[in-house]
Amino acid sequence: MDKILIVDDDKDILRLLSDIIKSEEYGVITASDGRKALKEIMSHSPALVLLDIKLPEMDGLKVLEEIKKIDKNLPVIMLTAYGHIKDAVQAMKLGAFDYITKPFDNEEIMLNIKKALESRYLHIEVEDLRRRLEEKTAITQFVGESPQIKQIHNQVKLIAPTNMTVIIQGESGTGKELIARMIHQESSRLDKPFITVDCGTLPENLVESELFGYERGAFTGADKRKEGKFESANGGTLFLDEITNFPQSLQAKLLRVIQEHKVQHLGSTKEIKIDVRIITATNTILSDEVKKGRFRDDLYHRLNEFNINLPPLRERKEDILVLAKYFLEEANLEFNKKIEGILGEAMKSLLKYPWFGNVRELRNTIKRTVLLTDSNYIREISLPTDVTSNFIKTEFLADLDKGVSLREITVKITERVEKEIIKRALAEAKNNKTKAAKILNIDRMTLYSKIKSLGL
Repeated sequence: MDKILIVDDDKDILRLLSDIIKSEEYGVITASDGRKALKEIMSHSPALVLLDIKLPEMDGLKVLEEIKKIDKNLPVIMLTAYGHIKDAVQAMKLGAFDYITKPFDNEEIMLNIKKALESRYLHIEVEDLRRRLEEKTAITQFVGESPQIKQIHNQVKLIAPTNMTVIIQGESGTGKELIARMIHQESSRLDKPFITVDCGTLPENLVESELFGYERGAFTGADKRKEGKFESANGGTLFLDEITNFPQSLQAKLLRVIQEHKVQHLGSTKEIKIDVRIITATNTILSDEVKKGRFRDDLYHRLNEFNINLPPLRERKEDILVLAKYFLEEANLEFNKKIEGILGEAMKSLLKYPWFGNVRELRNTIKRTVLLTDSNYIREISLPTDVTSNFIKTEFLADLDKGVSLREITVKITERVEKEIIKRALAEAKNNKTKAAKILNIDRMTLYSKIKSLGL
């Protein structure tokens, strides 16, 4: 049942409007002034507000502004005397749905209420459709014909219908969020929210309030109640990206929330029940972080009910051309071009390149090439050649003669390339790590972690 909040300091009008609205089988909440109205909105989340313009202490226009800060999509119908039409017009400019003059007609009131509710639900449907289209578009990008990709698709189909927590591991650019979205889309939660939290970009002092929510006055600057990401994802999926950056000081609280299915706002003693599926992702080996004492062992085992490892693009070369063709069509649509294909030498260069930036790097390369190509075919693709060639020809080929495995050599090459690229980014950013992280398209905490591990 939709709840409608009526805000008026006239008790007779409150009673009259309540009777009219209840007769149409809507729920009713009432408030006699603006401050009480804002509290009711934060506590009960009404579907619509009937708001008198003339109120004691805080007038209706000011209340309207505050309502829009809480929920910009909440429809508000203003109630005004005939002599205050100018105020009503001003309210429309501030985001009110409509206004009704006193004395009002019962049928007019209900007609306006139903129009406002229809508009709200249409907006919700459009937003939901847009979100689904975005998710569907994102999911189609995880294409490939290699045995590794087929195995991953099978893993997704196997795990998606369950409520098990999942850790997705893979290098940056391998498509971890796409896999998380696929799991959500294949699950019974597909009609519920998919909420992403990048643990690497959130400042440590904001992680707790963002995830768990807070009450008004919980800390300096908390001027209104705010629900956390767990509540936003209720019924759906919460994707914690770069989980290794999650503050150690809050890992015990995260574990407790996951185990008890309850969350507590900062500044409150009330527990809120939640039903959320957790999917996490990391570009490092999470078990190694546990061994190094950077991640709680009990939290790791609670999260690790199922594990999906995404291989780097250099280990599934048969997918490079498939992806290149897909990204070519994508870029054609974006730039309104009709490039028909990629010719032989350009194809060979794609297959030879190590793709340390993985699928993301390939996509950006094809996109840039399509933009710069004037002919019907791509004959040449500009790729950096000085990043790996020199040291691959020297010490790493020599490692093969010593019996070092290909995987070990690949790890060493990756570390060397990462070190060189980070050094260049830091130089370009004049050692400003925040700017360097933006240049590298990674979060600041990941950059700090790599600087430390690579000895820079």
